[in-house]
Amino acid sequence: MLRILCLALCGLLTPARADPGALLRLGMDVMNRGELVGLRGAGGWGPGQGLKVKDVKLPVITLSFVPGVGIFQCVSTGMTITGKSFMGGNMEIIVVLNITATNRLLQDEEMGLPMFKSEGCEVILVSVKTNLPSNMLPKVVNKFLDSTLHKVLPGLMCPAIDAVLVYVNKKWANLNAPMPVGQTGTIKYVLTAIPTTTANYIQVDFSPVVRQQRGDTIQLAAAGEALEFPEDYAAGSSQLLLSAAFLTAELALLQKSFDVNVQDATIGKLPPQTTETLAGFIPEVAEAYPKPKPLVTQIRINKPPKVTMRTGKSLLHLHGTLEVLAARRRGKAPVSLFLLETHFNVKIQYSVREDRLQMATSLDRNSLIKCRAGNLKRLFLYFSEVLQVGLPLPDFLDMNYNLAELHVVENALVLDLKLD
Repeated sequence: MLRILCLALCGLLTPARADPGALLRLGMDVMNRGELVGLRGAGGWGPGQGLKVKDVKLPVITLSFVPGVGIFQCVSTGMTITGKSFMGGNMEIIVVLNITATNRLLQDEEMGLPMFKSEGCEVILVSVKTNLPSNMLPKVVNKFLDSTLHKVLPGLMCPAIDAVLVYVNKKWANLNAPMPVGQTGTIKYVLTAIPTTTANYIQVDFSPVVRQQRGDTIQLAAAGEALEFPEDYAAGSSQLLLSAAFLTAELALLQKSFDVNVQDATIGKLPPQTTETLAGFIPEVAEAYPKPKPLVTQIRINKPPKVTMRTGKSLLHLHGTLEVLAARRRGKAPVSLFLLETHFNVKIQYSVREDRLQMATSLDRNSLIKCRAGNLKRLFLYFSEVLQVGLPLPDFLDMNYNLAELHVVENALVLDLKLD
């Protein structure tokens, strides 16, 4: 009985794991680039023990994923070490070597960011050549080289590996910083848990925080089925998956921005609409307004927008009212002609510009709203203007999203990431 009670209490105390609203899968393409750039930016190999280093060969980096751990790294390079020999003359040692280390993937507890930590750095000599006289006793030379290199190389090379990780870890620094969505609120990409390493990729799960400007948080709807990446992408490639629930929460920030008054030529370059436009199918309008009056179309969205996704197609659902009014002279309120409950099914086409997700809209044929083409064109020009604010994407490892290929899948948008 006591054991059952203990298990029950432990279950209550264990925090529930939030469903990820976004998934990031890092393949070897991104990791190879990040490590190589980091190695080149880590600075030169420092001298030690009175020796100097020159003619360093361009490093060749080989990475492999270690499931549940992180990345195994091997850096192959070569160099010439110069200095004074134990005989007093000038000495040159030409070495080819491998530096190996395990880069364990962790989560910085203070910052909540992914971080790599190097473990077990080793320097393995592949070949050694020297200008020491060949008539010297081989054992003496070998003992000297062994003693010198094993004292110098680990302290010379392993700090460079640590410097690479410092460089790479800095490229995560802005990952969970709040990013603005116009003046309406912010998006913050928060890690759900420590990233997972498999034999083929690293997966980072996010529980994004969508917060309105006044500070209220918009909750993501339950995803239902677990989010998963499609399996038809090239081996070693990287992808970012954004759930429909997450995009829905982001667009909720823009709900009030979708309210619009369409009058005269305020949107686009289309000709203004007047009461004469309605007279052909509403006789009462012709009787009430024998002289044409400008029309005012008011759209009010009274429910949060919702995004739905099926393979190859995405819709934005907007529920609200559409009211058409006749404008009057300045200072007098317009007169309502009719009011409709509306449900717009707006088709969305996705793109990326300046590392923000962009949306363009067009009317779906199954939309419940019926209106003259001029007003519709104006309306969707306005919707497109609202969406031009763009939705921020995760900032990590200097990723350039502008080259990404976008695919709509079941309940999610996938960005197939491409390198520069």
